[in-house]
Amino acid sequence: MIKLTRLDGEAFVLNAELIRYVERRGDTFVTLSTSERIVVRETLDEVVDKAIAYQQQKHFIPPPPK
Repeated sequence: MIKLTRLDGEAFVLNAELIRYVERRGDTFVTLSTSERIVVRETLDEVVDKAIAYQQQKHFIPPPPK
């Protein structure tokens, strides 16, 4: 999950697994695998960095004890 900000300033958390692609068209558009598009305040590079950090971090979390 990554924390992003809508254009109106509202913060939200997005499941980074759903990101299909990110575009910069003046604003940053995140298109999900569901075809939903979200416009965010973060730059394209910030969204990519957050998505990469999420993927890296999820492998460092130990599994729950059995």
